[in-house]
Amino acid sequence: MEYETVRHEFPPIYDARSEILILGSLPSVKSREQRFYYGHPQNRFWKVLALVTEQPAPETIEEKKAFLLRNRIAVWDVIARCDIVGSSDSSIKNVVPNDVRKLLNEAPVRRIYANGGKAYELYRKYVYSVCGREAVKLPSTSPANAAFSTERLYESWKRILRTEAQIHT
Repeated sequence: MEYETVRHEFPPIYDARSEILILGSLPSVKSREQRFYYGHPQNRFWKVLALVTEQPAPETIEEKKAFLLRNRIAVWDVIARCDIVGSSDSSIKNVVPNDVRKLLNEAPVRRIYANGGKAYELYRKYVYSVCGREAVKLPSTSPANAAFSTERLYESWKRILRTEAQIHT
């Protein structure tokens, strides 16, 4: 495969109540085809969030948007444009970051989480200096992260809502 320049072409999901921001690196080929986040059928993102929130996993794009907003979760990616081979995070180069600061100015985000090491690395490199907000690295829900079972992902990801519950008490 060869490098291609990919532009992130769909908007972040958030509203004026979004308190948690989950950042990925860049949508996979499958997600770009669907024009929505975490579209690969083997990606465990929706399953893990369903377990964390103790709700049924959303199926359609509209259900996924409603699920995120209902749970005060914003979703976006660090990268606005880059060169990449397929969906391989390890091949990413020539990064142009999204303006995460704009989202943070429009939503009352209390915590930022990175979905995987590459998203965290890119956030630290391109966004942290602009936003000045720490992010917490969580294990990737990608099928490429075969070392983590869904149960193990759940154990790591459940801190999202536990942390939020502590804030609100």
